[in-house]
Parts: sequence; C-alpha cells; structure tokens
Amino acid sequence: MPKNDALDASPVAQFEQSLDELEQLVEKMEQGEMSLEDSLAAYERGVGLYRRCQGALEQAELRVRLLTDPERPEDAQPFGADDGA
Repeated sequence: MPKNDALDASPVAQFEQSLDELEQLVEKMEQGEMSLEDSLAAYERGVGLYRRCQGALEQAELRVRLLTDPERPEDAQPFGADDGA
C-alpha cells in the first residue's frame, strides 16, 4: 500500500513543500500568460497554501515559547496574540 507523503511528512517538510509550491505559483502568475480562470484557480490555491504556511509558523512559534519557558504554559500563545487588541 503506497504512503500518502502529504499526511506522513513532518510539519517542517509540509511547510517547505507548501512554500515551494506557493513560490512556483507566484512565479507562474507573474508571467501573465494564464487565462482568467486559471489565474483565479491559482490564486485560490495560493491562499490555501499561504494559510497552511501561516498555521505551521504559528505552531512553530508556540513550540518555541513552550521550550523557552515550560513552567508558564499559560503564556504560550502565538507571537502577536498578546498585543491587547
């Protein structure tokens, strides 16, 4: 039975794959040779990849906070979340 690489990959590998794909999409769109429909589909895919990358970065930031001060897990929230908005 073949493995599903996307599900088995580490969060770091998933982030790197998503970022690579996002960079390729941007490069392709910047060439300006895509149809409107293809451009919209690429943009939609890019937004999904961006959100996946952002989520992975937030998880990494949380891990860093937990590793930095494991005795204060209540302070472990993503960077920028404590700006008192």
